[in-house]
Amino acid sequence: MSPDVDLTAAPGAGRGALRRLLSLDSRMFEVAAERHWPGAEAVLPRLSRSANHGVLWFAAAAAIAASRTPRARRAAVRGVASLSLASLTINTLGKWSVRRARPVLEAVPLARQLKRQPITTSFPSGHAASAAAFATGVALESPGWGAAVAPVAFSVAASRVYTGVHFPSDVLAGAALGAGVAFAVRRLVPTRAQVVPPARPLAQAPALPEGDGLVMVANRASGTSDRVRVLREALPKAEIVECEPEEVQAELEKAATRARALGVCGGDGTVNSAAAVALRYGLPLAVLPGGTLNHFAYDLQVEDENGLADAVREGEAVRVDVGRFVADNREGIFLNALSLGVYPELVRTREHWSSRIGGWSAGVLGAWQVLRADRHPVVVELEGQRHPLWLLFVGNGMYHRMGLASGRRTDLADGVLDVRVVHGSRKPALPLLGAAIAGPLTRSPAHAAVRRQRLRLTGLAPGTPLAYDGEIAEVRGDLLLEKLPAALTVYRPLS
Repeated sequence: MSPDVDLTAAPGAGRGALRRLLSLDSRMFEVAAERHWPGAEAVLPRLSRSANHGVLWFAAAAAIAASRTPRARRAAVRGVASLSLASLTINTLGKWSVRRARPVLEAVPLARQLKRQPITTSFPSGHAASAAAFATGVALESPGWGAAVAPVAFSVAASRVYTGVHFPSDVLAGAALGAGVAFAVRRLVPTRAQVVPPARPLAQAPALPEGDGLVMVANRASGTSDRVRVLREALPKAEIVECEPEEVQAELEKAATRARALGVCGGDGTVNSAAAVALRYGLPLAVLPGGTLNHFAYDLQVEDENGLADAVREGEAVRVDVGRFVADNREGIFLNALSLGVYPELVRTREHWSSRIGGWSAGVLGAWQVLRADRHPVVVELEGQRHPLWLLFVGNGMYHRMGLASGRRTDLADGVLDVRVVHGSRKPALPLLGAAIAGPLTRSPAHAAVRRQRLRLTGLAPGTPLAYDGEIAEVRGDLLLEKLPAALTVYRPLS
């Protein structure tokens, strides 16, 4: 049998080589059709059908995400994104580029054949592309889950030859395209493993082989029960105190008086409180992410209980910078970022709705309300000049744009404050969206970015909202922002 493709466009030697390749492809198909595949008859046709329209892979993504680890959730999302882009590419370009007929089914046993034969052209295989894209996308984010998915993806690709709906070259081309799409997605949205913060400056922290001397305070409101249970198993001698949000500060203060290392499990606001206590008592901090965003823990490359437990056992730690702010009626620190302007309003909306509709949905709602509202910019005085601002963002360390992903810090001890401003004019929507899309521009009519170690603002109106690490405060008058270089010791796995 020979595929129905147009060979007339191939000149001379090229046409002959193509004929030989197509002949070999057809022969391989015939060999596969004649060969007995032990146990495949009951599995591969069903597996092939289950992958129609990506149903198998969406179910696999749901199962992976159900493990509730951050890496697994990211792996599931990356797998689905890669699958979706591969499917779009195949259906809009691939099938129309080479109009190749499906194989003739004479040599394929009837028991193997699909009840409903596909009607699209044969090259390349969409099922193989989707399988490879999903498996590769998952593996790029989580090699462990990728290893679990790979045999299923291989079986789906093989099933397309087994059931007689594709030539082997269709499957190989589809798989190559799918894997390529997954790598393209990684260029647009890099994985966390691609950028590992430097392991410096190294810090002296006590090695606690079974957690003896670690007192960890866990905020129950952050849904930390499962993580605390796993940590108890990994560090059986650690003392873990679970408490309500209003009790966190008092429990942190008490824990610091008897701990060799202070631990915290919760969101960014809870971690901020623990860091302030650890600084006062000169204790190393062990951070277990337990909130919605967990920016500090993730930029530190601490994602789960096992990674943190390994660092605590071995005494692996680094020193990180801390941001400090002082106003005439308030003083505090920030590990991630501090902001004035519209962002505190977004945080308020998110906190109000997150318990009802979830953190991410509440964040989207807050952003929508901020962009559409009619409001006045915040006015600050800097070096004797008044500046209306929609947003002042001050990061504890430089935030870098990576592809289409949101900004991340690659160095938590770089000694600088990352200062971004969006100038006030008309309504905030266009300037804010422009700043978000453009990233860290150094000069623009609408927004600007500079690096500082210290910044002083004056002339803030009474009651001006200020957001820091997901918390809200009100300030007035003068505001001093400064960097405390390498001030805090934190446990972090170094390998």
